[in-house]
Amino acid sequence: MQTFSDIIERHGAEHVHAVLGNGFSQACRNDIFSYDALFDRADFSGLSEHCRAAFETLGSTDFEHVIKSLQQAAALLSLYKPEEQELATAFRTDADQLREVLVGAIAESHPDWPGDIDSDSFAACKRFLSHFERIYTLNYDLLLYWAFMQDEIDPQLSCDDGFRKPATGDEDYVSWEVENSYNQKIYYLHGALHLFDAGDELQKYTWVNTGKRLTEQVREALSEGKYPLFVSEGTSRDKLEKIKHSGYLHRGLASIGSVRGLMVAFGVSFSSNDEHILQLIERGKIDVLAVGLYGDPDSPDNRRIVERVSRMRDRRAQNHEGRRSPVTLEVDYFDAESAGVWG
Repeated sequence: MQTFSDIIERHGAEHVHAVLGNGFSQACRNDIFSYDALFDRADFSGLSEHCRAAFETLGSTDFEHVIKSLQQAAALLSLYKPEEQELATAFRTDADQLREVLVGAIAESHPDWPGDIDSDSFAACKRFLSHFERIYTLNYDLLLYWAFMQDEIDPQLSCDDGFRKPATGDEDYVSWEVENSYNQKIYYLHGALHLFDAGDELQKYTWVNTGKRLTEQVREALSEGKYPLFVSEGTSRDKLEKIKHSGYLHRGLASIGSVRGLMVAFGVSFSSNDEHILQLIERGKIDVLAVGLYGDPDSPDNRRIVERVSRMRDRRAQNHEGRRSPVTLEVDYFDAESAGVWG
């Protein structure tokens, strides 16, 4: 298995990008961001008696897997038993409520402030991030944002996420407008804890404008019934539908199709829930996809990832067959632990 340094040396001459999955956050605090940890911290009170039991029945602590299963059950019930619409509605209601529970679980268990993570870990993370021209993250938490905000720790990084002072002047937040996105470097493809859709604008909560910890601001917003911009729908199709209704999310997703060079996938599971992203890479212009694998390359999870990535390479070749200048997709793998993302 190659190392991350091998990948950069071999392919990273110019235009290196990253897509970060849950493994990025787990590598920092697995006790918080693993599926089991989030499930243990989730507050199921006020939900139907079946919500928590659904996880046990499906043998999973993955919220998105359970949400997807409930949505599929509702669709199949409507097909097989159209007279049972009340039960189908119950499935959909439980799925919707579980999304809110997931938001709350992440917010409540999240480290309170950057000081909960030592400076050596942030330094290692910034060294890893320094390789990338654009960064796409599938994570909702604040770790990536915090790493970029550590100005006192080298290396110094550009951290343009497209948010600026709002047109109304100084506010407690900054806002995103499409005209500010042309030099954007960081993309939260599925939203994040600190991003809130205010209807007429997308707001990003900040510490610098309020002097109040971001986690405190998020928890206060949740207590007031406000929910951050989260794409936690169970299926890729439902995720894509929600993304298309947000200018910010849609522009970020669409930009994947235009980038060239090397794309490093770190902590990405390549699951069916994220087909809307995988298919964009398949149809896009990325020259090399380097995938980080954890542990034994021959484990069931890694074999599944390799199989899906191989299909991406093959479909790219099929899509460009017969063209004069086909944009082929080269695939490579590396030991994820060798990246030392958090030291």
